[in-house]
Amino acid sequence: MTTSNSEPISALLHERRVFPPRQAVELGFSRWHVGSMDEYRERHARSIREPEAFWGEVARDLKWFQPWSRVLEWNAPDARWFVGARTNMCYNCVDAHVQAGFGEETAIVWEGEPVAPRTSHAAADSKYAAEPEVRRLTYRELQAATSRLGNALRSLGVKKGDVVTIYMPMVPELAIAMLACARIGAAHSVIFGGFAPHAIMERAIDARSRVVITADGGYRRGEVVPLLKNVEEAVQLCANHGHILNHVVALKRTGHEQPSRRPATGSHIGGGATVLHWWHDLVEPASDACPCESMESEDMLFLLYTSGSTGKPKGIVHTTGGYMVYVYYTAKMAFNLTPSDRGGNGDLFWCSADIGWVTGHSYVLYGILLNRVPTLMYEGAPNFPALPDRPGQGDRFWDIIERHRVTHFYTAPTAIRAFMKWGDDLPARHDLSSLRLLGSVGEPINPEAWMWYHEHIGGARNGGKGRPIVDTYWQTETGGHVCTPLPGATPTKPGSCTMPMFGIDAEVVNEQGQELGPNQGGLFIIRRPWPGMLRGIYGNRERFVSNYFGRVKDPKTGEPWYFSADGARRDEDGYFWIQGRIDDVIKVSGHLLGTMEVESALVSHPGVAEAAVVGVPHDIKGNAICAFVTLKTHWLAQHKRSPDDALKKELAAHVAKEVGALARPDQIRFADGLPKTRSGKIMRRLLRDVASGVEKITQDTTTLEDFSVIAKLRENEE
Repeated sequence: MTTSNSEPISALLHERRVFPPRQAVELGFSRWHVGSMDEYRERHARSIREPEAFWGEVARDLKWFQPWSRVLEWNAPDARWFVGARTNMCYNCVDAHVQAGFGEETAIVWEGEPVAPRTSHAAADSKYAAEPEVRRLTYRELQAATSRLGNALRSLGVKKGDVVTIYMPMVPELAIAMLACARIGAAHSVIFGGFAPHAIMERAIDARSRVVITADGGYRRGEVVPLLKNVEEAVQLCANHGHILNHVVALKRTGHEQPSRRPATGSHIGGGATVLHWWHDLVEPASDACPCESMESEDMLFLLYTSGSTGKPKGIVHTTGGYMVYVYYTAKMAFNLTPSDRGGNGDLFWCSADIGWVTGHSYVLYGILLNRVPTLMYEGAPNFPALPDRPGQGDRFWDIIERHRVTHFYTAPTAIRAFMKWGDDLPARHDLSSLRLLGSVGEPINPEAWMWYHEHIGGARNGGKGRPIVDTYWQTETGGHVCTPLPGATPTKPGSCTMPMFGIDAEVVNEQGQELGPNQGGLFIIRRPWPGMLRGIYGNRERFVSNYFGRVKDPKTGEPWYFSADGARRDEDGYFWIQGRIDDVIKVSGHLLGTMEVESALVSHPGVAEAAVVGVPHDIKGNAICAFVTLKTHWLAQHKRSPDDALKKELAAHVAKEVGALARPDQIRFADGLPKTRSGKIMRRLLRDVASGVEKITQDTTTLEDFSVIAKLRENEE
């Protein structure tokens, strides 16, 4: 339910553990960009008090073809940053480094998924090589590759301001495609490679895109995802709706199609006018001389679609200059990034997100390359190949960190909880000593998952101090981090995203815009503009205003504030704690409860790997708490327990003990897995339907990763 009054959301979770920042030299950093809380507070206060001076200074770190006449024009809800300035994202990510003499430095390290299972015997019968495919691209190679593709796209009629749809696996050519679009001034619309043809059709039509870049397939858990086949179906669906995709450019990645069945370059596909071009035929012969297009700061850089619970996907618009400045600076500050000297400092940043999500845009590609730090891309799943003696489980992530000597690792809580479920011994098999900093992204991290990450990946077991954990909070709409610890300054609390990023004037308020006191949950809002903020919903001004600036206003001036749709609270130290989506708040016996706190209490039980909590109608309470719980199989075996009624009672009592009787679940349902989006977020709205006994789910399920999860939950209905 949605809270629609001034009643605060109850705060049940009280975390007392605090971890002070470590000395930079202890972790192999030359220095911290922000070295104390006093320095943070002074700099943050200035960024709010003097935003134009502050962001103007940051922007001067980057390259501009023409300077700005004014840093900010703000007419709520519309912002224009670096007014009149001209620049280019690809130039700043690639060409500027080449021109500065760093062309031979590594920009991208890539590893493909296919690799033979690790067994005690030779894997001679495996269809995969003994070692994974690895590629390294320098800035000079990236410059040539983006230039060739840029010229190839221009030969197909793509011009400045057009939108190019990209639907590819996690291969270097995906990064090349995005940068090539930016190079020639075309906006890109990246669609995650797990989406089906209908989702491609919806997004291509909404974006008015005429060109799609794809691949014959990609690898996921050893299977080939038929990307080109999906595009061909989408081409036909578009045609059925009167929209013609003129060109499809396809990379030969998997080679799973028989040559005899593979159409030649210039063939028509989808039963219509769409022309297929194989990447190697079209791109490789193209010239590698392609000057970067001069872009106005407010020219669109990309569209990225987000899904609502029912309505059509929203095309979030991000523009060139403000987004570029913001992701450069937030990456630099949050992860303490420092470019290498000419000898290289050995840094390697790995964000495990797919580039099809905003995390991949900002912190796999743009924010990292802008800082001239090499970024690692991995094509596949963390559990491929599965361990011979542990079906469905794997240690691929830890193997990658060990082999490539990764220094910064940024992943999602859902992945961390999966690793917890698989057991502590898997990371213990690997040398993770290269790691200097850890990050979390995607959803609030449960305190116990934070502690596991800290101890088993961060090296804090057996008296170790551990690496800093940067628990970041942000959204597709914000472009980059809005709340995050700074590793040299912020004492961290497990489960808290801590303090606002520079330039972010965040607060927790009620529906009337009134600030709430410590530990009173309410609406998370941002009062002032910041450079990375969305500029609109493509083609839908009304939806942009109503969704983000139509709910909460300044009670004194009436100026609209940005509303995140998330609930949050601030503790007595000013730390932010995200309580989950406002739509997920449950009203129980007159009290508003955030789902995250009940879930955290469940996950703190040693037998629980993951939990999701929803409300279902109740005659007396208004809503009852229903918890879906995934158990640790190794814990069940070790303690000779089974998922029975006795364990349900134990878990309910555990929640009551941890956070209070009010939060005791009325129902507990055990599940092998939970319905998640392809970015790893739990789809609680689908669980509400299951818990309420809805026979047919009519909500948008295009982002659901595994449809079989819902069927299995149905089988276990009570």
